[in-house]
Amino acid sequence: MPTTESTTPADPTGTAAPTETAAPAETAPPTETAAPAATAAPAKPEKLPVPVSAGITLMVRVLAQPDPMAPVVMLLPAMALKAKYYLPMAQALFMAGLSVATFDQRGYGESKPALRDQPNFGYRELIEVDLPAAVGTVRARFPGAPLYLFGHSLGGQLALFHAAAAPGEIAGVVTIGTGTPYWKAFGRRNWFEAFWKIQTIGLVSRVRGYWPGGMLIGGAMAGQVMVDWARQSRTSWCRPKGSSRRHDDALRALDRPVLAISLDEDRLGPSSNVDFLCSRMPAARLTRWHVVESSGVAHRDHFAWIKDSAVIGRAAASWITSGQLPAGQAAEERNAR
Repeated sequence: MPTTESTTPADPTGTAAPTETAAPAETAPPTETAAPAATAAPAKPEKLPVPVSAGITLMVRVLAQPDPMAPVVMLLPAMALKAKYYLPMAQALFMAGLSVATFDQRGYGESKPALRDQPNFGYRELIEVDLPAAVGTVRARFPGAPLYLFGHSLGGQLALFHAAAAPGEIAGVVTIGTGTPYWKAFGRRNWFEAFWKIQTIGLVSRVRGYWPGGMLIGGAMAGQVMVDWARQSRTSWCRPKGSSRRHDDALRALDRPVLAISLDEDRLGPSSNVDFLCSRMPAARLTRWHVVESSGVAHRDHFAWIKDSAVIGRAAASWITSGQLPAGQAAEERNAR
């Protein structure tokens, strides 16, 4: 947990903002998929609008491999980040032979309307309305191809909850910097700071109807998202307002392959939080990779890792296509267990 307010991360493509957080268990390798051949540089992405309700349209962009059965990776952003922040990762995965879909969450990037021009919304809409619609659009574009969700921070939580709710749709999940916001998962020295900062964000969001950005979360966020997030931080359970689903119960039964990545300089989603979340999915076929200096990843905080997409993307692609991390990362995986 940071001791100072986080700032908007440098966006390698032009914009950005910070996020909230999120994984142990014995691991088993995911189901093998034939490794696709390396491919040429990506062409211009296709746009796939996703209407979800009156006047609200999300945006998915896809980079498609010539092979229609190549595995597809759908990238899910962290809080207050636009899809274009993840273009370096999209390009790395594409160059590894995978088809890729990027996704602008409700209120961000090319999704319409803008955040302040639509009704308040929370975790229920993100998990139970928006993501199923976006995943359905990607599956329709790539019928029959295995679909993997790759989520950063909040995006990883959404990916796991969706995979738990609809396991037949998802071949596996990759998360990075995704832990629980539960205050006790941050480690004793950070308990007080985690509790008061996250609850302050929840209170401000409840009173104002939105989070304007600042402490921990640098970009503006829908008020109910932050209220739901603060409640999860207090209790450790995901209980969104207006939802009758038991997302944590579904997560316990999730048996898909999961690659959970943490970074040794990440103070918003530290390894303790990632481990806590992983302990909530005991049936998952879990691979745990804790990224350290020897990984060949120079930038290892909650946002800057995107600058090392070539390394992380290659490792994720190896896991997706063969069920294994590359040799160097596999050693770190064993050490992290």
